[in-house]
Amino acid sequence: MNKTLHTLKYIAFDFLSAILSWTAFYSYRKLYIEPQKFGYEIPIELTSRFYIGIIVIPFFWIFLYYLTGYYKDIYRKSRLKELGQTIFTTIIGVIIIFFTSLLDDEIVSYQNYYRLFFALLIIHFIVTYIPRLIITTQTNNKIHKRIYGFNTLIIGDNKKAVEIFKNIENQTESTGNKFIGFINLIQKESYLLEKYIPNLGSFNQINQIIKENHIEEIIIALESNEHKEIEKIINNLQTNDVILKAIPSMYDILTGKVKMAQIYGTPLIQISHSLMPTWQEHTKQAIDFVLSFIALVILSPLIMFLAIGIKLTSKGPVLYSHERIGRFGKPFTLYKFRSMAEDAETNGPALSSKNDYRITPFGKFMRKSKLDELPNFYNVLKGDMSLVGPRPERKYYIDQIIQKAPHYLHLQKVKPGITSWGQVKYGYAESVDQMVERLKYDILYIENMSLYVDFKIMIYTILTIFKGQHI
Repeated sequence: MNKTLHTLKYIAFDFLSAILSWTAFYSYRKLYIEPQKFGYEIPIELTSRFYIGIIVIPFFWIFLYYLTGYYKDIYRKSRLKELGQTIFTTIIGVIIIFFTSLLDDEIVSYQNYYRLFFALLIIHFIVTYIPRLIITTQTNNKIHKRIYGFNTLIIGDNKKAVEIFKNIENQTESTGNKFIGFINLIQKESYLLEKYIPNLGSFNQINQIIKENHIEEIIIALESNEHKEIEKIINNLQTNDVILKAIPSMYDILTGKVKMAQIYGTPLIQISHSLMPTWQEHTKQAIDFVLSFIALVILSPLIMFLAIGIKLTSKGPVLYSHERIGRFGKPFTLYKFRSMAEDAETNGPALSSKNDYRITPFGKFMRKSKLDELPNFYNVLKGDMSLVGPRPERKYYIDQIIQKAPHYLHLQKVKPGITSWGQVKYGYAESVDQMVERLKYDILYIENMSLYVDFKIMIYTILTIFKGQHI
């Protein structure tokens, strides 16, 4: 399976469908609507309005589909959900096009507006949905026939693990799980599940096992006496971009936690990484990119001034870069303006404080207004960071934080940010204990993530900077 090529297939057909639907709609206007106004037949002429529509409108539709999350999880599509999603997105898109491009059309009566609206709606839906239905049906058939599959790992080795393995494997139509093996929690001489699939190792090796075997899904199948380990397992797996599922108890079923995606599938609880609705998540990404690009362009004179100021006032490079840990535990290089002396960390990593002698006079000026973090916008453009999210830390400190607060790993569900709830509420941390104290605000953030909260944090950050407060 090649996810990129499969996604491009959907995008290509959506793009062509947008061109065809706009062409058909343009022809409908010329042949049926405009003659009612002028009283004679209008020849179909390809005017500038047609060509502008052909160029702009397909990109508009692709962007709208991206925002609504259509191109996410392309191998796990439900045709019924796809139908509903296509109808909903088509209605939203046609309303936007109607009020931005068609409302100024000269018409004979308001009935023409209704005809224009529903003509575009019906044409676009039909032309878009048919290719989607064909591609999704072909993909689902290949999954059901086990041509396509998702590398799956089972955590557990006893009776329940064997039961879940047999239930999934014996389904007449596969749900796509391709079992690579299992891992054990407790070392034993033999395991019930090893009669069917190989033992890949113990839980302590799970990150390496996931990476080496390209695991996409993990099923937690523990015995009742092992349930106390679930929290530990989930905490450790937050750093991996995998779909995590667990066998539900009767309590989970009765309280409505078990949501069935397939009628013939085995009932499992899916523990999702998604903390925001898909459209908000993608809108957040778009806002991150656009605002960061605008900020770097508009603030380029200030960036040049700061670079010159750093060079003239202290020895060393203009930029300071080092490795931080991002989403799913992936390391990335963070860029900041250097605010400390060149040899500030010759004795190893050390957190800064308000009266830190290592901070240069010009560095103090930049830190007071967070100007030293302007290069972070480049990290946002690269996709390593977001405008709002928990501040990224070095692995050196993360290892210490986890010893005191294992739930810190929950922060790695999201991209780190330039500013955060913890940053504006608590400020810079001068010790690991203060990092742990600040952690509660960042946990609150990821449990309440929304565009509304992001905008509040950004506004609060800007107000705090203009007030001259140190954050």
